[in-house]
Amino acid sequence: MLHRKFSICFLCVPFTLLSLNSQAQPRELWNKAKEKTEKTVDQLTTKKNSQRVEEVQAADDFTMGDIPLFSEDFSAYQAGSSVSSIKSNGLAAVSILKGYPGKWMILEDKATYKLSKALSLPDHFTVTFDLLAAGDQIKDIAPLSFGFAPDNSTKEYLGISGAYVELQYYDSDMVNTGSKNPEKYANHTFDLEPYLNKILHVSLEVKGERMTIYLNNRKLADGIFFVPSAAKHFYLSAPWEYHNGAKVFLGNIKISGFSK
Repeated sequence: MLHRKFSICFLCVPFTLLSLNSQAQPRELWNKAKEKTEKTVDQLTTKKNSQRVEEVQAADDFTMGDIPLFSEDFSAYQAGSSVSSIKSNGLAAVSILKGYPGKWMILEDKATYKLSKALSLPDHFTVTFDLLAAGDQIKDIAPLSFGFAPDNSTKEYLGISGAYVELQYYDSDMVNTGSKNPEKYANHTFDLEPYLNKILHVSLEVKGERMTIYLNNRKLADGIFFVPSAAKHFYLSAPWEYHNGAKVFLGNIKISGFSK
């Protein structure tokens, strides 16, 4: 198996690290951050070309909206800088992953991410984005959730909120979908392990009270997830914790409406 060298470029150490220990020297803090990053990079290198066989599935009937409402691919940011279009109770820093196209935002553990400027979403719209789970084994990543919260606050971490999808990485093949109002819950089987160190494309279509969820072009769920006139604010909550240097990255967010 051909191993390709990875590098994640960090240009700065987050100021929050400096406040953790007033006696720690900047060089020591930098070395610790660098060691943790290099561990994740090594795992990406060794796992990218997995020997696991993935079932090829035909694309389902997802159609992206034709009116751009929001787009962020992080191309305007230098590696290590913070993303101004996204807010969080944690950090929103940009990375470059050699061997993967474009730029990516690191999802810090215990952090929830929302758009800095709340959008007034139409009745019919789509949301698409890419996730890259990096690590040595899938069980090193706690669940990650995304969906639509009733408000745009990032005051605290959200486990699940509003209408949601929860990727149970540590179970390897379990995805939960549900809603707080109307109250509903379902679990689905979707093999997440082949997407360790491989890009997983997520697509959501919302039309009134209905939401359809696609993972890598496979339709996972389709049903009523909202009450009439429910507020919808896109959010993504990173895993509560990672182990052994694992990490998840976010890329290529697009929100679009429909002209017809």
